[in-house]
Amino acid sequence: MTAVACRFGTWRRLGAAAVLAVVAGCSSTPGDRVILLPQPDGSPSAVEVTAGSQRLQLETPYATADLRDGRLAPGTTTAQAVQQAYGALLSQLPARPRLFTVQFEPNGNRLAAGADAVLADMRAALAQLPAPEVVVTGHTDRVGTVEANDRLSLVRAEAVREILVRGGVPAAAITVAGRGEREPAVPTADEVAEARNRRVEIKIR
Repeated sequence: MTAVACRFGTWRRLGAAAVLAVVAGCSSTPGDRVILLPQPDGSPSAVEVTAGSQRLQLETPYATADLRDGRLAPGTTTAQAVQQAYGALLSQLPARPRLFTVQFEPNGNRLAAGADAVLADMRAALAQLPAPEVVVTGHTDRVGTVEANDRLSLVRAEAVREILVRGGVPAAAITVAGRGEREPAVPTADEVAEARNRRVEIKIR
């Protein structure tokens, strides 16, 4: 999530929203404006903007909220227009995190088919970062006990950490966590073997 904020009445993220907030004093554009930027992975996001008793929810990339003369108005813009108007401001932002996900076979830490391609893309992205920060989070499906799945998710995350370290990422730059079955990619009933939930998410920036 990314935000550049000079001043605005009030705005809050709904989920992992990337927001650009500007005012007349920060750019050549008159009036106050909030722009919802697209997520790097294309996932949905939203932000709620308020000004006095007025409320406006932005839910699509490049949706805008403009505050002029005390009135809050919705609108839209484009990637090109944002770059032209706010390119200098955006260039000051830190790199936005990128998320990679690898799946695992059941009951262990063996990577599922397709993981090699994801790991190759991740390595290419890491090669462009002079001092990467990496967060590795393991997950499971709902087969087995909560306690066992907590352990398994951490084992999976540590297996990915070892791959990263062998690839040259400093161990000190990697944070590892196991979330067990608590944060499924696909919600299921208990004891359902859902392959998409047997995963490790790798966030880099």
